[in-house]
Amino acid sequence: MKKAVALKYPEGAPSPFITASARGEAAERLVEIANEQGIAVVENANLADVLTLGEIGSYVPEETWGVLAGIFAFVLKMQDKKR
Repeated sequence: MKKAVALKYPEGAPSPFITASARGEAAERLVEIANEQGIAVVENANLADVLTLGEIGSYVPEETWGVLAGIFAFVLKMQDKKR
């Protein structure tokens, strides 16, 4: 079953937090909306498995910080290239 999680990492926050979480058709729709809005989408099934266990509004688990740091760095680099 497909899983999708939306994250936000505002400046000054201790870590990213979960803004949306979905499974199945709802996950497919979440990805579709992100694509329509120009929001970066990164596929990582293992990370999605962990993050979908968290509640919306909660910070991501510390054990995911390393993976997420790499993802956020990649996304920011890609955004800089588009400018």
